[in-house]
Amino acid sequence: MDKTSINKVVLAYSGGLDTSIIVKWLQDTYQCEVVTFTADIGQGEEVEPARVKAEAAGVKEIYIEDLREEFARNFVFPMFRANAIYEGEYLLGTSIARPLISKRLVEIAQQVGADAISHGATGKGNDQVRFELNAYALNADIQVIAPWREWDLSSRESLMDYAQKHGIEIDYKKQSKKSPYSMDANLLHISYEGNILEDPWTEPEEDMWRWTLSPENAPDKVEYVEMTFKKGDIIAINGKVMSPASVMEDLNKRAGAHGIGRDDIVENRFVGMKSRGCYETPSGTVMLKARRAMESLTLDRAAAHLKDELMPKYAEMVYNGFWFAPEREMLQAAIDKTQETVSGVVRLKFYKGNVTVVGRQSKNSLFSEKIVTFENDDGIYNQKDAAGFIKLNALRLCLNTIK
Repeated sequence: MDKTSINKVVLAYSGGLDTSIIVKWLQDTYQCEVVTFTADIGQGEEVEPARVKAEAAGVKEIYIEDLREEFARNFVFPMFRANAIYEGEYLLGTSIARPLISKRLVEIAQQVGADAISHGATGKGNDQVRFELNAYALNADIQVIAPWREWDLSSRESLMDYAQKHGIEIDYKKQSKKSPYSMDANLLHISYEGNILEDPWTEPEEDMWRWTLSPENAPDKVEYVEMTFKKGDIIAINGKVMSPASVMEDLNKRAGAHGIGRDDIVENRFVGMKSRGCYETPSGTVMLKARRAMESLTLDRAAAHLKDELMPKYAEMVYNGFWFAPEREMLQAAIDKTQETVSGVVRLKFYKGNVTVVGRQSKNSLFSEKIVTFENDDGIYNQKDAAGFIKLNALRLCLNTIK
């Protein structure tokens, strides 16, 4: 990249140590103007302090946006219609947030006439791939600056030294109390990596978890929750109509209080290495359970089975950063078509880390008590028909034994 061609950069900015240093590094290395963009996607921390820090760094154009509803409605809910889960366990909390941030980076860059966008993802992780693939899908000509792939700062200590050398204001008291884990949070989840988790044999410390009680300490009392679906999306909890973001916020509190949503995973990163991460996904755990219960009642067998076959590929696309790819959009159209009948109510029971389906009902139900009953079905189903059905299906199994 020709550094002299970069006059203005839009940076995904949190106001933390890394991105505060990146502001100064971009200003010095590229001699450019830096525009900061901070997204509130439900991480649970105030984002306005980022404005003060950006101003102190000499940033003139500062964007701070509440994207919680857009995140839930246009990204999380469509993904959950696919029942997407990566490698059988990961509910894609970090993965699904990146395309929204990339989208706004590209849009702001166009709005302010910037030459490039920048992010604080490291060269070892998936996020660099997600940020950049999604950005290129929206603007093939966008230039991307990834400081972790360019600079020689390789540790937290070196970052602190850089900050001190360049007069970057850092809350050292806060830094000394910083969590030993690399964390990412949004409406869907909070993730933990690093420190003792780098040993897959070591159990996470109990005080690491922030959103969920331990199942052992959860209340000795059952809570029943009813979730109303309309065309595959949850629109109400216990009869109260809610927006997508409000649904997730409510379920995070309810399920977290019962110790629901913890997971400890070793996953395969897109860049090739295995990594161990711990996740708290209370709302996602509940939504997936409830959705599958609703679909079990309202989806045709063949459509449901085909959807399950497509799901791992869909989840892999989201994980690897292909949200805006044509193949993901193609699958989304097919998945959304299946959701036209997925409406009704599911009743769940929360208790000590478990979420159990205890009831489901729908006007679109394909379940027929008249057909499935063990009692007299008045001839709706002729059991003698099963003999021919079995013989025809057995024919190919018998071919090598027929004389």
